[in-house]
Amino acid sequence: MFWRVVGDAVAVAVKVRPRARRPGLLGRVPDVDGERLAIAVREPAEDGRANRAACAALAGSVGVPPSQVEVAAGAASRRKTLLVSGDAAAIAARLAAL
Repeated sequence: MFWRVVGDAVAVAVKVRPRARRPGLLGRVPDVDGERLAIAVREPAEDGRANRAACAALAGSVGVPPSQVEVAAGAASRRKTLLVSGDAAAIAARLAAL
Protein backbone atom coordinates (compact mmCIF):
# COMPACT_ATOMS: atom_id res chain seq x y z
CA MET A 1 0.00 0.00 0.00
CA PHE A 2 1.39 3.41 -0.91
CA TRP A 3 -0.22 5.31 1.99
CA ARG A 4 -0.48 5.01 5.77
CA VAL A 5 -2.31 6.89 8.50
CA VAL A 6 0.00 8.88 10.77
CA GLY A 7 -1.93 10.46 13.64
CA ASP A 8 -4.45 12.88 12.17
CA ALA A 9 -2.81 12.85 8.73
CA VAL A 10 -2.00 10.43 5.93
CA ALA A 11 1.53 9.88 4.57
CA VAL A 12 1.53 9.09 0.85
CA ALA A 13 4.57 7.63 -0.95
CA VAL A 14 4.76 9.18 -4.43
CA LYS A 15 7.01 9.23 -7.46
CA VAL A 16 6.92 12.57 -9.25
CA ARG A 17 7.55 12.99 -12.97
CA PRO A 18 8.44 16.63 -13.68
CA ARG A 19 8.06 18.18 -17.14
CA ALA A 20 5.44 15.65 -18.19
CA ARG A 21 3.32 16.20 -21.28
CA ARG A 22 0.18 14.91 -19.59
CA PRO A 23 -0.09 15.95 -15.93
CA GLY A 24 -2.14 14.03 -13.41
CA LEU A 25 -2.20 10.94 -11.25
CA LEU A 26 -0.87 7.92 -13.13
CA GLY A 27 -1.80 5.24 -10.61
CA ARG A 28 0.26 2.83 -8.56
CA VAL A 29 3.79 1.93 -9.63
CA PRO A 30 6.12 -0.68 -8.12
CA ASP A 31 9.19 0.57 -6.31
CA VAL A 32 12.08 -0.95 -4.39
CA ASP A 33 10.32 -0.43 -1.06
CA GLY A 34 6.78 -1.34 -2.12
CA GLU A 35 4.53 0.70 -4.32
CA ARG A 36 4.13 4.42 -4.86
CA LEU A 37 1.56 6.70 -6.43
CA ALA A 38 2.92 8.18 -9.67
CA ILE A 39 2.15 11.86 -10.23
CA ALA A 40 3.05 13.64 -13.46
CA VAL A 41 3.41 17.44 -13.41
CA ARG A 42 4.24 19.94 -16.15
CA GLU A 43 6.45 22.08 -13.93
CA PRO A 44 10.23 21.59 -13.89
CA ALA A 45 12.03 20.33 -10.81
CA GLU A 46 13.55 23.66 -9.90
CA ASP A 47 12.81 26.03 -7.01
CA GLY A 48 10.23 23.59 -5.61
CA ARG A 49 7.81 24.11 -8.50
CA ALA A 50 7.33 20.39 -9.18
CA ASN A 51 6.84 19.75 -5.45
CA ARG A 52 4.09 22.38 -5.23
CA ALA A 53 2.41 21.01 -8.36
CA ALA A 54 2.53 17.44 -7.00
CA CYS A 55 1.00 18.60 -3.70
CA ALA A 56 -1.77 20.42 -5.58
CA ALA A 57 -2.48 17.38 -7.77
CA LEU A 58 -2.73 15.07 -4.76
CA ALA A 59 -4.87 17.59 -2.88
CA GLY A 60 -7.32 17.79 -5.78
CA SER A 61 -7.63 14.03 -5.99
CA VAL A 62 -8.40 13.53 -2.29
CA GLY A 63 -10.60 16.62 -1.92
CA VAL A 64 -8.54 18.83 0.38
CA PRO A 65 -7.09 22.32 -0.16
CA PRO A 66 -3.50 22.37 -1.47
CA SER A 67 -2.40 24.04 1.77
CA GLN A 68 -3.13 20.77 3.61
CA VAL A 69 -0.52 18.81 1.60
CA GLU A 70 3.19 19.18 2.27
CA VAL A 71 6.40 17.39 1.38
CA ALA A 72 7.44 15.39 4.44
CA ALA A 73 10.50 13.67 2.93
CA GLY A 74 12.43 13.66 -0.34
CA ALA A 75 12.05 17.29 -1.38
CA ALA A 76 15.04 17.01 -3.76
CA SER A 77 14.16 13.54 -5.04
CA ARG A 78 11.54 12.16 -7.40
CA ARG A 79 10.62 9.65 -4.69
CA LYS A 80 8.82 11.65 -1.99
CA THR A 81 6.51 11.29 0.95
CA LEU A 82 3.65 13.77 0.98
CA LEU A 83 1.73 14.40 4.18
CA VAL A 84 -2.00 15.13 3.80
CA SER A 85 -3.60 16.62 6.90
CA GLY A 86 -7.32 16.61 7.61
CA ASP A 87 -9.88 13.86 8.17
CA ALA A 88 -7.55 10.85 7.95
CA ALA A 89 -10.37 8.32 7.52
CA ALA A 90 -11.92 10.20 4.58
CA ILE A 91 -8.54 10.79 2.95
CA ALA A 92 -7.60 7.12 3.36
CA ALA A 93 -10.89 6.05 1.78
CA ARG A 94 -10.26 8.29 -1.25
CA LEU A 95 -6.71 6.98 -1.63
CA ALA A 96 -7.90 3.38 -1.41
CA ALA A 97 -10.25 4.07 -4.32
CA LEU A 98 -7.39 5.21 -6.60
